[in-house]
Amino acid sequence: QVQVVESGGGLVQPGGSLRLSCAASGRSFSLYNMAWYRQAPGKQRELVARITNIRYTNYADSVKGRFAISRDNAKNTVYLQMNSLKPEDTAVYYCNAKPSGTDINYWGQGTQVTVSS
Repeated sequence: QVQVVESGGGLVQPGGSLRLSCAASGRSFSLYNMAWYRQAPGKQRELVARITNIRYTNYADSVKGRFAISRDNAKNTVYLQMNSLKPEDTAVYYCNAKPSGTDINYWGQGTQVTVSS
């Protein structure tokens, strides 16, 4: 069982920045594909950014050029740097860990990001 814990959410003004962190347990973190999803009220959960075990990244079109995903395997942690935040980025952000080569998904409980003046 892999435990996933997000942190770093909060309230920020439009144009501001936040960095989310996600720590995942397990000695095989370097083999996990990691991703950030978000879910706004009344909307479906959507993929924001993904980083594979070989550090391939991809992003939702809505966040390209503003968000950056990275990982530190020594710390079992993945980050989401969010810049130029917009009110439409307001959502609960969830971290997902998926061991490479499996269909098993582990989710965190989510962290709230609110972009408002």
